[in-house]
Amino acid sequence: MSRIAGLTLLAAMALAIPAHAEMVSFKGAMSGAQEVPAKTSDGKGDVLATLDTSTKVLSYTVSYTGLSGPATAGHIHGPAAAGANAAVAIPFASAASPISGKATLTDAQMADLMAGKMYANVHTAANPGGEIRGQLTK
Repeated sequence: MSRIAGLTLLAAMALAIPAHAEMVSFKGAMSGAQEVPAKTSDGKGDVLATLDTSTKVLSYTVSYTGLSGPATAGHIHGPAAAGANAAVAIPFASAASPISGKATLTDAQMADLMAGKMYANVHTAANPGGEIRGQLTK
């Protein structure tokens, strides 16, 4: 076999190998101090999430305790770095702890998440803008 034919065959085989999805884990410790503006709250929580980079599906679980009252809403927001606010990107179907769900992200949302510019928060009647927040980081 000629050298060119061999290289062509090798290149074709490389292209035929399926791409493997990367699973990227994210976490965030939620507190009132991370809200903008900061809140005084006994509430604490955790966000755990996994992004499948092939399907763009983000799977998440949010658990919390100690809020000032029942949760009225919860979301993942972005893009915003810690210390800044952003619009809702992913609304939660229920705000009752534990919250779990999945969402398919856009390319821009994936880039924001990978850059640490997404956060989760939980709202209460006493804190309608959010009582606890956790920035999602790898």
